[in-house]
Amino acid sequence: MKEKFYITTAIAYASRKPHIGNTYEVIMTDAVARYKRQHGFDVFFLTGTDEHGLKIEGYAKERNMTPKEYVDEVTEQIRGIWDMMNTSYDKFIRTTDDYHERGVQKIFNKLYKQGDIYKGVYEGWYCIPDETFYPDTQIKDDKCPECGRPVQRMKEEAYFLRLSKYTDRLIKYIEDNPGFIEPESRKKEMLNNFLLPGLQDLCVSRTSFKWGIPVDFDDKHVIYVWIDALSNYITALGYNTEDNGGPDGLYAKYWPADVHIIGKDIMRFHSIYWIIMLMALDIPLPRKIFGHPWFNFGMDKMSKSRGNVLYADDLVRYFGVDGVRHYCLSEMPYATDGSITYESMIARYNADLANNLGNLVKRTLDMVKKYFNGTVPVSTEAKTKSDEELIKTVNNTVACVDSYMNDYRIADAVESIFDMLHRANKYIDENTPWVLARNESDRPRLSAVLYNLLETIRIGAVLLWPFITETAEKILNQLGTDEDSLIFGGLTSGDKIGEATVLFERIDETKLLKEIGENHNPDEAENDDKTDAEPASEKVDKIDMDDFMNVELRTARIIAAEPIPKAKNLLKLQVDLGYEKRQVVSGIAKFYQPEDLVGKKVIVAANLKPVTLRGVDSNGMILASGEETVRVLFLNDDIPIGERIR
Repeated sequence: MKEKFYITTAIAYASRKPHIGNTYEVIMTDAVARYKRQHGFDVFFLTGTDEHGLKIEGYAKERNMTPKEYVDEVTEQIRGIWDMMNTSYDKFIRTTDDYHERGVQKIFNKLYKQGDIYKGVYEGWYCIPDETFYPDTQIKDDKCPECGRPVQRMKEEAYFLRLSKYTDRLIKYIEDNPGFIEPESRKKEMLNNFLLPGLQDLCVSRTSFKWGIPVDFDDKHVIYVWIDALSNYITALGYNTEDNGGPDGLYAKYWPADVHIIGKDIMRFHSIYWIIMLMALDIPLPRKIFGHPWFNFGMDKMSKSRGNVLYADDLVRYFGVDGVRHYCLSEMPYATDGSITYESMIARYNADLANNLGNLVKRTLDMVKKYFNGTVPVSTEAKTKSDEELIKTVNNTVACVDSYMNDYRIADAVESIFDMLHRANKYIDENTPWVLARNESDRPRLSAVLYNLLETIRIGAVLLWPFITETAEKILNQLGTDEDSLIFGGLTSGDKIGEATVLFERIDETKLLKEIGENHNPDEAENDDKTDAEPASEKVDKIDMDDFMNVELRTARIIAAEPIPKAKNLLKLQVDLGYEKRQVVSGIAKFYQPEDLVGKKVIVAANLKPVTLRGVDSNGMILASGEETVRVLFLNDDIPIGERIR
């Protein structure tokens, strides 16, 4: 009997089209699910949409639609993107599904009857974009402490979940179960910022809007978003507080979840509110909650207000599905934010897919076609040092990928595969098959070299299947095999290989950036999403003083400023640091005219790695504050330039 593996994404908020940062989550989860299936697990992969709330009610009203009509439209768009990205989910849940709504009502009733939910009055501050209440102590200048947007003062009757009752139990569970919350920095954040200071009871119903699941014994209340949305992980399996889907149902088979894959911004809701709900329901807890980082656009948070939102369908138009999947999975670090720009995508595409993988497959198969009439050669010669090194690299890569995937270090797994492919390209140069082909006496050696290359490519394709599935299948078809063993030697000598075709055409960066500039401008994107409306200034992990001191902040004077064509939000600045002049790109064009900046003294993060934004090199970052309204931090004119800020 196969070992089960239940994996989930956070369900996407059906308010707007998801950008590539949101899409990364389902791509990552798909890679893990595919890897587990490939290794014999009985996998259940759940994703879906969160479709209730005040914000959606408001968006629907703006469009003269009912909330259900609105979420039907957006959910179709979200599901279409998930399908376009070749994600292999087993179930797509909607929180407007009848069975989910009934399950949530039963969960609410059970918690109420046993005293874990009680009725009271809420008075405090409410942030509509975050759909979160905040106490007076967290509010300054009538702004949300998370996203910086205005909050509203509200007073209404509400039901509350007794978080305080379970705080000590949850702290103990987290401390007794290493790996329950990962990465480790997320665990420390939950303990130090939320649990150890003490939890307030959580408001779990609303009366000020109607688009939600009614409390069936008090229908002027609707069940608040976090009980509604979080419960999907069990309602999707048939949990309903009574027979739990029956002894032979999905709940009995797959719960508890092996891992919830979520964005770092919703760690609190999953690792505190959700877990306390499960404790109160007296059902097993998930084995792991993994909070992945975000994609930034270059150095900036991706958001519509900055005009830098990228969408998966636009990227697929230029890079293909596997090009986008590969970039996302190879560029997102384990615990720190990743970066995405068109320029970096082109560079990664050309280096990994066209030059490394594509070139290796094409020239190896062409040589087999030319020298062995398209049949798999025999490998009978004693192994040379070069052969042994290649085979050792392949075997080590198989082990490394398994270790990395089990630790959710996806980018490290992908990197190890492409390091192996790079070693195979080097192996070709070391053994020069075209020279061996000149002499009949070297034919056995030529046969061994090409067999080793074919086997490396075959194992590489098998390893790549969870990440770039379509490409992996094309490679195996070109090899004429469906052998998926990860043991070196799986190809059978004498078998016919298929026709070699180009897997990835090299991209002309100048030409493509020109095409992108003509066809698409992220500043003109029509849609926003829940993530964009959420934390711009999230609670961040504490860093050591040494880490902070490594950031080199310098005073500088802006000596020139000009707009960047086809980039409404970006300005190209020339700054004088005293000891050198350099160019910096800054997303402040909506807030400052170039002529108003010249002569101003600013603070520059001077030791950042250079990036390219909209085709323009940027070597540093201007310090500014704010999200909706960006304010550059100007210095007094009497402060010398070039000084380090300490």
